[in-house]
Amino acid sequence: MADITRRLGLRHLRGGPTAHIRHHRSGRLAHDGTGLSFWFRPLTAALSEVPVDDRELAMTFHARTADFQDVAVQATVTYRIGDPAVAAARLDFSIDPDTGAWRGTPLEQLGTLLTETAQQHALDVLARTPLSAALVDGVSAVRERIAAGLAADPRLPATGIETVAVRVMALRPEPEVERALRTPARELIQQEADRATYERRAVAVERERAIAENELASRIELARREERLVEQRGVNARREAEEHAAADAVRAEAEAARTVRLAEAEAKRTLRLAEAEAAGARAVGEARAQDRAAWLRVHADAGVDGVTTLNALTGTRLAENLPRIDSVTVSPDVLTGLLTRLAAGERA
Repeated sequence: MADITRRLGLRHLRGGPTAHIRHHRSGRLAHDGTGLSFWFRPLTAALSEVPVDDRELAMTFHARTADFQDVAVQATVTYRIGDPAVAAARLDFSIDPDTGAWRGTPLEQLGTLLTETAQQHALDVLARTPLSAALVDGVSAVRERIAAGLAADPRLPATGIETVAVRVMALRPEPEVERALRTPARELIQQEADRATYERRAVAVERERAIAENELASRIELARREERLVEQRGVNARREAEEHAAADAVRAEAEAARTVRLAEAEAKRTLRLAEAEAAGARAVGEARAQDRAAWLRVHADAGVDGVTTLNALTGTRLAENLPRIDSVTVSPDVLTGLLTRLAAGERA
């Protein structure tokens, strides 16, 4: 919007760098250009302000596909007014000389023109396209068709409008249809997720099986080693038993030899002892015999007859073989007889 100030019944207009100002005074063009600044009389001036910058026009409209499905199209058209003089002649861009505001709504008229033109070309494309194809390739197809249609439309150059760019952001069906269309994709995604889960489980099971096989192989190898260890222990035990048996045999042989030597030594000792005892017995017998012989000689030299000698020997033997006598009682008759005999013997 132009900046207009009042001063002494006159008006001063200062335009922006993107605004094309056209000033007619008494039906004649007095000023025409961009970014102008001038004084004018409000009663004789006719002012027009045409923006020449790039403008974005967002539009949303509904269309129907070949299979009678409603879709919403979201697009943006970038345009500018390339010929301000033609635009000012075709549309009402006049401004109030006191406030600088547009008297009409020229930009809304331009927006309606561009929206209806773009919608017409988009509907023409989508009406021959099924919903599935429109959702896949519809964005590019609609964008190209709108751009080509706006470039070829004769009304836009006649109005001084140039199309800079066309963008189509989305083609969306109704929410129910969109949910229905998403269901197969979601099912496929879920199936892929399930397949990935199953594959992960299968990999986990395979790894567990490999681990179990490794553990089983380790146990088998351990059992084999234990078997060899048991066999080696048996061999070692047999060798130890054989060594012990051999040592016992050697020990038994040594013990037998020792026993034999001890028996021989004992026999020799016993033999020597028997010989010594025999020699002692002979010596004792000889001494006794000599003693008896001496005793007999003594009795013989004493003049005692043989009967008396035998009686004395018999009494001696009896005395040797009699039991122990603690006390002896001698009667007077016995004592008298003994004394008589002793006296007779002394006289003899």
